[in-house]
Parts: sequence; structure tokens; C-alpha cells
Amino acid sequence: MASATGIPESNPALEEQEPLLGRPGDATQLQGQRLPWNLVTGTAILAQAGIWILTALVWASVLENDIIFFSYHPLLNSAAVLLLVQATLVLQPTAAQKDKIQGTYVHSVLNTLGVAALIAGLVVIEMNKASHPETRFQSTHGKVALLVYILIFIQWLVGLAQFFTPNLVFGSVDKAKSVYKYHRISGYVLTVLFLVVVALATDTAFNHNVLHMKLWAVLVSSALVLIGVVPRIKKRKLGF
Repeated sequence: MASATGIPESNPALEEQEPLLGRPGDATQLQGQRLPWNLVTGTAILAQAGIWILTALVWASVLENDIIFFSYHPLLNSAAVLLLVQATLVLQPTAAQKDKIQGTYVHSVLNTLGVAALIAGLVVIEMNKASHPETRFQSTHGKVALLVYILIFIQWLVGLAQFFTPNLVFGSVDKAKSVYKYHRISGYVLTVLFLVVVALATDTAFNHNVLHMKLWAVLVSSALVLIGVVPRIKKRKLGF
């Protein structure tokens, strides 16, 4: 709608929905639009390019060498990060209530698969370190990874409780909804931390001696993930 001066008037409803970057509607699931489109809507295609390149980089580096027991650690963890990014992308654009519910179910399944892969990856490295426990979590990669393992497990449990058992854990649905914004914020922070962990992995002995992944390649692909995810963040969903 235009004012008497001919300048379009601002629409508070649209401004509230507007992503931090991009135009209104760039990352909003339209009525009748199927959920899978959320994975490529707006700048998501950049995030997809980044996360698939990053995953391919890890898997190619591992599969170019003889597979040993420890090889499953980077394979499982990179697959987990891939799944967790998909979980974020599929839920971000949802707007209508039915789409939010459907998106949350898919988000939950993807996150659960991702957490299961992370746990399996942790089991692999713990079993690998069993004969020399003094080397556990000595590197920067290992220390940050341990923190992220703990945080993502808490994040996963809180998310499940918010959606599936809000009355039991939080006392009511409204109380559960009141912490949604913190769940979303921590989810974005964890996305950054996961990418940091992968970058730090390039400075481990296993990478120097076996995988030979390049830090610059990890950073470029990680940057694409963030360039794709960040513009689709809606201020309203974060409580701003």
C-alpha cells in the first residue's frame, strides 16, 4: 500500500517476518508448498552446496585410504553434521501451523538420526582410545568436540521435551513454547560450533598423517553453509 506521497508504507507484519538478510518471502514456506522445497528455498541452495561439499571432502579423504576402525569416526560425524544442517533447513521457512507441525516431525527425525550418528562416532573414538586413555581429548579438536557432544545432546533432549512432552517436563505447552527461542538460538550456535570442530580436525595427527584435508577447503564450504543458513533466520522466531 502506498501513502499520499506515493512511497510504499511499511507493513509491520511483513517486517516481523523478514529474514535478517534477503526479502520477505525469500525463505517462507508458501501455502500449498511441499515441505521438501524448504531444503532449497531462498539461500538454502548455498547451504546445501556447502554441506555436501564438506561431507564429500571428509568422505573422499577417508575412502582414499585403507579403512580402519577409526575411519568410521569422521564418516559418522560428518554424516551427522549433514543431517543436522538438513534438520535446520527444513524447519526454518515454515509459517502455517500445519507446516510447522509437519516440519517439526521431520526436524526431530533428522536430528535424532544425527545425534545417533554422533553417539556412534563418539563410541568409535572412545574404543580406539581405550588402550591409551591418556590421549583422550588432548587436542583442541577433541576438547571442543566434547563440549559440542554434550551441548547437542542437551539440545536434542530439550527439543524432544518441548514438542512431545511439554506438560510433563515444562508444566504446560505455553511454558514449553516460551523457551523455543532459546532452543533456536542455541541451534544456530551449535551449527557454527560443528563447523569449527570440523575445521579443527584438519590440525589433528590423523589428518596430517592420513586424510590430508585442507583447512581452506573446510573453511570455504563452511562459509557457504553459514551464508545459506543465516539469511533465512527470522527475527520474530528468535523473539526480536
